[in-house]
This record gives sequence, C-alpha cells and structure tokens, in this order.
Amino acid sequence: SHQQIQNIYRKSLFWLCVTQSVCGAGAAKAVMQKDAEFDVTYNDTVTSVNQTTYAFNHTISRNKTEGVRVTVDVLEQTLEAPILFVVRQKQAVMSFQVPLILRGLYQRKYPYKHVGRTLCQPPTRAASETQYFFVDVSTLSSHRTNYQLRVSRVESFTLQTDKKFSFTASPSQPQFFKYVFPDGMDTVIVKVNSDVNFPCSVMSVQDIQCPVYDLDNNVGFIGMYQTMTKKGAITVQRKDFPSNSFYVVVVVKTEDEACGGPLRFYPLQPDELIDAGNRTKDLDVLVSPAINSEKYVIGMLFCLGIFLSFYVVTLLVACMENKRSEILGTRAAVRRGLFASSRQRRSLDSVARSRQESLSSVEEDDYDTLDDIDSDKNIVRTKKYLCVSDLARKDKRVLSKKYQIYFWNIATIAVFYALPVIQLVITYQTVVNVTGNQDICYYNFLCAHPLGALSAFNNILSNLGYVMLGLLFLLIVLKRDVIHNRALVRNDLNALECGIPKHFGVYYAMGTALMMEGLLSACYHVCPNYTNFQFDTSFMYMIAGLCMLKLYQKRHPDINASAYTAYACLAGVIFFSVLGVVFGRGNMVFWIVFSVIHILATMFLSTQLYYMGRWRLDAGILRRIVYVIYTDCIRQCSGPMYIDRMVLLVMGNIVNWSLAAYGLIERPNDFASYLLAIAICNLLLYFAFYIIMKLRSGERIKCLPLVCILFTAVVWGFALYFFFQGLSTWQKTPAESREHNRDCILLSFFDDHDIWHFLSSIAMFGSFLVLLTMDDDLDTVQRDKIFVF
Repeated sequence: SHQQIQNIYRKSLFWLCVTQSVCGAGAAKAVMQKDAEFDVTYNDTVTSVNQTTYAFNHTISRNKTEGVRVTVDVLEQTLEAPILFVVRQKQAVMSFQVPLILRGLYQRKYPYKHVGRTLCQPPTRAASETQYFFVDVSTLSSHRTNYQLRVSRVESFTLQTDKKFSFTASPSQPQFFKYVFPDGMDTVIVKVNSDVNFPCSVMSVQDIQCPVYDLDNNVGFIGMYQTMTKKGAITVQRKDFPSNSFYVVVVVKTEDEACGGPLRFYPLQPDELIDAGNRTKDLDVLVSPAINSEKYVIGMLFCLGIFLSFYVVTLLVACMENKRSEILGTRAAVRRGLFASSRQRRSLDSVARSRQESLSSVEEDDYDTLDDIDSDKNIVRTKKYLCVSDLARKDKRVLSKKYQIYFWNIATIAVFYALPVIQLVITYQTVVNVTGNQDICYYNFLCAHPLGALSAFNNILSNLGYVMLGLLFLLIVLKRDVIHNRALVRNDLNALECGIPKHFGVYYAMGTALMMEGLLSACYHVCPNYTNFQFDTSFMYMIAGLCMLKLYQKRHPDINASAYTAYACLAGVIFFSVLGVVFGRGNMVFWIVFSVIHILATMFLSTQLYYMGRWRLDAGILRRIVYVIYTDCIRQCSGPMYIDRMVLLVMGNIVNWSLAAYGLIERPNDFASYLLAIAICNLLLYFAFYIIMKLRSGERIKCLPLVCILFTAVVWGFALYFFFQGLSTWQKTPAESREHNRDCILLSFFDDHDIWHFLSSIAMFGSFLVLLTMDDDLDTVQRDKIFVF
C-alpha cells in the first residue's frame, strides 16, 4: 500500500543519513519521488539541495526469474563531487557513485562515467509477488549535474543448459546470470569464452544471495573465481549450492597485469585520475553437463585394466621362461660335471670369502679385495683392451651388499621426501577449496573432474601406472634375484663365472624410484603450480641417474660409484633445480655460474671415465695434462689409447657443451625441464653407445630384449607427442595458461597429459626391462671373453 511505501522510504532516508554522514545536509534537501517505469530513459539533474527517488514495481514468480539492470550516464565532463545512486530492494541495498572510481595496481585510479549494474534477485516463496524497489539519486555538489537513468529487464537472465549466450561487459558494467540445476544433473561446467585476449577478465561462480560481488575490487570475496583472457572454465557441483542454483559473474578488470598484459605507466600524482580508455569485451557463456558417476567408474576400470594386463603378460612370459629353464637346466647338469676341478679350486677360497663376508665395513666405497701383490689395479685397469673379468675381481657378496645400499637409501629418501610433500599439497587443495581462488593451481580446467576434495581427480588417477608398473618391476627383479641366489647355492658355473655379474640393488632402487615418481607426480597434480613443480621432476632425475649408473655398472662392477656418492650428486642436481626455478628466470649471473659448473662437471666425469678412475686431482694435474698433450699429440702424434671411450666422451662433451651454450643464450624459463633434458640426452647417448658397442663386439640381442627395445621406442615416441601438447604452463599467468586448455580426448575422462602419464609409465617400465634383459645372451659366456666398453 501507499502507507507501506512511505514507511519504507522513511527508513531508507534514515539509512542514507547514517551511512553517508550527510544528516545535516540531507535534512534540508527537497526530496522528489517519481513513479518510474521500465525501459524508459530519465534525463534529470541533481544538486546538493534536491534528491530524486524513482519508485519501480514489478511482479516476480517462484518459477520464473527476471533480471533487472540499472544503467546510469553522467553527462558532465568534470565533477567536483560524485553522484550517489542507492538502490533499495526488499532484502538488499546496493549503492554506487558516478563517476565510479576503480583502483588498479599501485592504487592507480580509473574513473568511469557510464555505469551499469544488475540487481540481485532475492527468492520468493509465493507463487507470484509484486515487489517494489527505489533508486535514490543525490550529491553533495552545489552545481547542477545532468544524468541519465534507465532501468530495464534483462533478457535471458537465466542460462539454459548447452545454450550459448553472448554479452558485453566492462569494468563499470559487469554482468551476471543465473543458472538452475535441472533435475538429475549434479555437476556442470561453466565455460566463458572471448575472441580477444584483452582486456583481462574475471569469471566467478557465486551462491544466490545479495549482494552480488560484481566489481573488480570485490569479485573474489565469495564463491569460485579465476582470471581469463580467451578461455575460462569452472566445474560446479550441486552439493556446493543449497539452493540448487548459482550466479555466473563476469567482470572486466581495470588493468591487464593479472593476465600477463603490459604494465601501464605510473600516475604522476597520488590522486591523479587515469583515463581507462575503451575496455569493453565481448564474451559468451555456455553451461554444459559434466560427466556422470558412470564415467568415473569406466575411467578407473580402464586405468586399472591397462596396468593389470601387464601383470598377466608378465605371468605368461614367466611360465614360458620356467619351462625353457627346466630344459636348459637338464643340459647344464651334464656340463657341470666337466668343471669339477674348477669347483674344487673355488672351495680353497671359501675361507678368505667367509672372512670378507664377516667384515662389518662392507659399505665402504674403497673396500677392495684385489691383492695388489698379485696384480696391480693400475696395470689391470689401464690395459688397452679390458674384459669384464678384469673389473669383476672384488668379492661378489661384498659388492652385492654395497649395491643394496642403493635401495635402502632411496627408500629412506622417499619416506622423508614424500611426507612433507603430501602435507603441503593437502594444504594447497584446502586453500583452493576455502578461498575459491582457482588461479592458485594450473589445471586443464576443460578436463578437470573433481572427486571429493580433489579438483582434478583424473590427473591424479592417471599416475597409477607408475606405481603399479614400478611394483611389477620389483617383483620381476625379485624373481631373478631368487633364481640367481639359488644358482649360487648349488655352485652353478654359469652364475659364478659367466655373464655380466648379477647385482640387483640398483634395479630395486630403480623400481622404487618409478613408484615414487607416480606418487609425487600425483601430489604435484593435486595443485600444479610454480612452487611445487620440483615434486614432479625430482625422481625423474633419480631415474635417469640410476639408469646411467646401471649401464656403467654392467661392465664396470668394481669401480661403479657408491650409493652415497651417487645420491649426493643427485641431491646437487635437485638443489640446482630448485635454485633455477626460483632465481633462474632471466638471471644472467645464475646461468653463467650454472653453465660453468655444468662444463666443469662434464670434463671431470669424462676424465674419470676415460682413465677408469686411475687419476688424481691435485696440484700437479695441469703439469700432467701438458705432458700428455706434448707426448701424445705433438711429439708422437699418436691417437687416443682408448678409442671407443674417446668417441663416447667426445660426443658427450659436444652434447653437454651445446646444452650449456643454449641455456646461457636462451635462458629458458622452465629450468626444471631444461635440467631434465640434459639428464635424458646423456642417458640416451650412453644407451645408444652401449647398444652399438655391444653389437660391434660380436654380441647379440635376444628376442625378449629386442621386442622390449622396439616396443619401448614406439611408446616413447607417442608419449613425447602427448607431452608436448602443453595443456597448461606455470611459466605464464593463470589466465594465459588457460588459453592452452583442451577438452578430454579419452573416454570423456582423460586429457592429453593423462595419456602422457599412461604412456610414459609404460615406456619407463619397458626401458627398465631392456636394462634388465639386454645382456641375457652373455649368461653362458666366460667373463674373460666379454669386452668392457
């Protein structure tokens, strides 16, 4: 009724008096109330002595929601005081001034004289209800100020599923729309797109309540939000919104720094107003249904089924190998009788061996059972042509215990490394869920399927392969270890004197590292970002290093690095990885220091490998280098004594010096991946050299390792293809990273990076099998006939 309207009006005047601190001036104002209509433009003036109130009414219903938008223009170019607009509704009050002053970085101020705001729509319980709202216009300026006011209904205020809606927004004209969950739909994906990168925007999903936070300075107060340039996507679940509906809010930011745009100039004066220019942006919004629970089940069963199939294939191959071993064992029994004399000779050494086994210092690096009286190490290891028997003279059980330290050390490292990582990523996920800030984590938002508190369950699930295949590799190594130990117990000549010496400690460490890579990669993908990327790469360095050590150990069991030295070097690599991620972006000093260390380490390792460790780093090293160059290169013009080793080391130095030069010149932002590329390039180079030298030495590759090599090479090729798709990148801003987001490509559940996880875990497992089985052809060859290279 009219009396109720007047009461509401008096209360609103009191509110205006208290909140705006204008009681003295407001008491003397002439207040004019006008009955206003929708879609009519009102041209009017306002001064400090008069106030105009526009009264609107409209009918709302429970089953239909209509948006109402207030648009204001101030016609004067300069104002000594802004105009205050107060919109009073049944359950909410919204106020704003014109010109609207929005602040950017460093508190820079941008005035806007054209303002448009959408009113929030409080729900109604009645089937139909007429509601009133009022727009009060006032100012403290003594000059008459012209303005235009228009209130209109918003077409398509309620978004429809799978129906795209286009609109325009600006910093002073934000837009928001309502979406109601249809029956039977629990999860949807809200996608906002634009054809242009800038101006930078923010999309937000908020619960149905008043006020709606739709300005640059408050859009992040509630709900979920993310910055965007061309793409933005947020997955919304019904359980998070009790009203079964939500608002989609789109705000254009006053500046572009948050989206990677250029920094604008600083204001000359602290209170200087900066012209914002034209910052309107055309966008469209689309709400699509997300996958249902059936897709989750199919995705999990698919992932589990793939890797369980490897267990089945391994079991079948093991059964075939057992049958073959039984046949060969019968034939070998005849041969063992021919070597009874050699067994008697070995029994004479049992006393010395038992004494060595009882020593408690078996973990020492320099412990050596080679008697220098009988054969000096410098003489043996500097021969032009070496055999494995020359570098497998230490006691086998002492070496076995020494290499077991690799496994126990990496198991200890894994525990102490993983626990704080898990705690940290849980904290990250909690912060994302509580604050709603989706710029913290760099997901592929177009294919990020939440489950419980996890925002991207599919990226975590796809790491299951590393764990399952790592465990399978450990079981395969354990089987071989048991078979070898049984052969030693029965004094099998092939196990004692033939083939590459069997030491399984590094293999156990490799399997453990593969499992930890899966765990830490899953932790990283809980919230992938700039600060925790090293979680995803640390054990990749471990795997690359262990593979190179194992390749070297095959032909050099006596002089391979100890576990302590190896892990200390890998710790140094991880240390530089962290420094590079934190300080390496464009820092020339860091890149100079790293490149010098890289080159010096390459030269040191090259010398160590070339001379089999028989050299000293002391004050006379430079004199000896000059002497060698003079005698070998100038005086005699002789070639290198160890040609094969020299070829490998020259190629290795060329590769590493080239990588060091590339890093120094280009200074890539992703230092962790650059460091990993160095490790992988060296591993591939050494592996190719090993294969070539193996074939060049007259050895052959059996059927099983050959199949593994071919299969692994193909899988690695496909894996790298999916890896370089680049669905997100923490080297850029979150908004720029979202430009690379893509839809799911497998079962509507997995994206390209998930497929990389699948294929790379299979490829790593295949690579481990190649290392394990590559020299099976030498199991019956005497070690004094196996060449060292």
